[in-house]
Amino acid sequence: MKSENFEMVAKTFQGLEDVLAGELTRLGAENVTPGRRMVSFTGDNEMLYKANLCCRTALRILKPICKFTASDPDTLYDMVKEMDWSSLLSVDKTFSIDPVVNSDTFTHSRYVTYRVKDAIVDYFQDRLGEGKRPGVRLQDADVMINVHIDGNRVTMSLDSSGESLHKRGYRVAQTEAPINEVLAAGILLKAGYDGQCPLVDPMCGSGTFLIEAAMIAANINPGVYRRNFAFEQWPDFDEELFERLYNDDSSERTPEYPILGADISPKAIAIAEKNIKQAGVGRWVDLQIKPIAKWEEAPAAGILVSNPPYGERISVDDMASLYSTIGNRLKNVFKGYHAWIIGYQDEHMRHIGLAPSHKISLYNGSLECELREYEIFEGDYKSFRSEGNRLNKDTAPQRGKGNRRKTDDEWRRDARKKGFGGRDGDNPRFRKGSDRPQRKPNALEEKYRAKPLGRKKRYDDDEERPNGFGRKPSFGGKPFARRDDSKPFARRNDGKPAARRDEAPAVESENPLAKRRNQALLDKIMNRDSQPQPLARRGWRRVKGNDTDSSAAQSSED
Repeated sequence: MKSENFEMVAKTFQGLEDVLAGELTRLGAENVTPGRRMVSFTGDNEMLYKANLCCRTALRILKPICKFTASDPDTLYDMVKEMDWSSLLSVDKTFSIDPVVNSDTFTHSRYVTYRVKDAIVDYFQDRLGEGKRPGVRLQDADVMINVHIDGNRVTMSLDSSGESLHKRGYRVAQTEAPINEVLAAGILLKAGYDGQCPLVDPMCGSGTFLIEAAMIAANINPGVYRRNFAFEQWPDFDEELFERLYNDDSSERTPEYPILGADISPKAIAIAEKNIKQAGVGRWVDLQIKPIAKWEEAPAAGILVSNPPYGERISVDDMASLYSTIGNRLKNVFKGYHAWIIGYQDEHMRHIGLAPSHKISLYNGSLECELREYEIFEGDYKSFRSEGNRLNKDTAPQRGKGNRRKTDDEWRRDARKKGFGGRDGDNPRFRKGSDRPQRKPNALEEKYRAKPLGRKKRYDDDEERPNGFGRKPSFGGKPFARRDDSKPFARRNDGKPAARRDEAPAVESENPLAKRRNQALLDKIMNRDSQPQPLARRGWRRVKGNDTDSSAAQSSED
């Protein structure tokens, strides 16, 4: 029996949204909509399982369960506590919380974690009694809850993947700075690689590009290497359906074109061999110990991908010479190729000496990098053009087109329409009423609570200051009389405060920033020009039961 469709969100790296959207569309997802570092779509449980098993560029698949707005941590607590957690958790289960926070109000993701955890625990204890609650587990929890906060907009989701999907399960060793598996697959798919031409990585490191290319060429699902997914612990998990999808190898094929890799480091090649063997694709990948300068020939009309050193975690003595050598080999050995190279420093990439036909902004870890495509042709560019050819130049970095941000009301209406609640946490009309007990925050909550604006007072007015610190100013041994704080710039006249002429009494502002000094007004009073302020700078089958037999089956593939 087919389950009902529901909304899901697939997370990915910035710059790979279009590739992930294409993958989901080919799998049969509906209402596929790319966003920023994510793609939303709809489908049933089968689609959820397929997305986890088959998507090469997804980091995790989330199933939203509730959306609301909250302007402070206590409102967040109230709104979370009002959710029906008994349908998702029980006292014999464990849960974990993964916060993703982009907000001026919620400044510490750990504090968000504590407040959400408290709300869930108190939900059960209020109904079942003190101590009767699900446990909290940081890793391998039964239910993983993702809390995404954007400003005051909160989305609670179930994480169906568990461990990030980039952790395929085949990497048993790695070099100093390996490229992420999802990023490697995304670059290959952006390059148009589908296994129908040769693939070369002349600086392969731990072999990630080569393994991902072999999996694409053989149409092996990346999820078959993983031992488990978080959705296997859900109450509605359909084991029979999942086993059928997991063991379906009807679409797998044998690659027909070579996949070649090389590296100057014997240690890197040894690591790549281990990973390739673990993935079971060794018979389709050819490895050599060879520096880029020693490449003299390559199969015709292929695709080259490479992640050369950036000079950050891995460096060489002469980076300019290395990139110059890359350009020289491209021009003389890889004619007829489309070369895709990801780099970090523009000054290094310029030494390649070729005009890129595409530039795409991508993040490799925390580094904002650029993926460049070079079309390698015979002869010079003038001869290339005279034959009727031309480069499809698009040198501007590709960035996603941002849609207009919905207002809070529009966002809540959309959430209600999709069945996610969409309540306004700050409006009592949309709440059952808060019965939150007054309690003393624990040490961790106090540590991560947002601090109020303003400078902390070091000494109380009546406290004695050491060594005269902070004494009131005096003249002739007599302290100045304190002015009436309720009237700015007032002075004493015969012991009575007097306000400035033609000035209304000051009204105390609720805005703490309003209490700061008005420098322009002070300068005017002191008869000096106000100073301008500076501007702010802007195959591998799933075997039930015995894991040892499963591992042995994988090892015997080579």
